[in-house]
Amino acid sequence: MKKTDFIDAVAEKSGLSKADADKALKAITETICEVAGAKDKISLVGFGTFEGKTRPAREARNPSTGATIQVAEKTILKFKPSASLDL
Repeated sequence: MKKTDFIDAVAEKSGLSKADADKALKAITETICEVAGAKDKISLVGFGTFEGKTRPAREARNPSTGATIQVAEKTILKFKPSASLDL
């Protein structure tokens, strides 16, 4: 499913216009990114938990040359689905 298909489905199920569904999706994704950047947690009961985590700096190896490279510290977004999420 592409983003436009998702927006269409949300608009149909919620009764919102496609423009309003798009604005809502943008607001949700921006908020999740802001919270993750602050390394905080968002819990959506019945769906799951989004959490920002720091992946520490490390050494890695370039598989084609064998050279050692440094990988910088990075903030990542983790998602843990709820146990009650029924797919």
